[in-house]
Amino acid sequence: MESDSEDLALFTNPNNWGDKYVVFDSSGERVGFFSFELENGTLEIGLGMHPELTGQGRGKSFVEAGLGFAAERYDPDGFSLAVATFNERAISVYEEVGFERRETLMQETNGGEYEFFHMTRSRSLE
Repeated sequence: MESDSEDLALFTNPNNWGDKYVVFDSSGERVGFFSFELENGTLEIGLGMHPELTGQGRGKSFVEAGLGFAAERYDPDGFSLAVATFNERAISVYEEVGFERRETLMQETNGGEYEFFHMTRSRSLE
């Protein structure tokens, strides 16, 4: 993150946090974060899980909890997110909770340019 000064400023300066939330488990340990930005009825989600907790089967419940919170707080029509195309584990989790790949785009982050999938899902899966 230090190679991307904008990302670093976003995470280190509380004035930039806006609709960003840190997630803690029942014992008070930090699990990850969510960020939300509502635009034209669609809630853009940013999220990350603590690296030591990934790969343990917790991703689906983490994402579902964030979506539930966001649905109550923001009342969106749907959700969207962007994920690096190489992040197969995250993509699998997002598809498991109902997100679908829409398009591929190039995005500058962490000092480089990477390919990302734009994914969307409706508010409910019904």
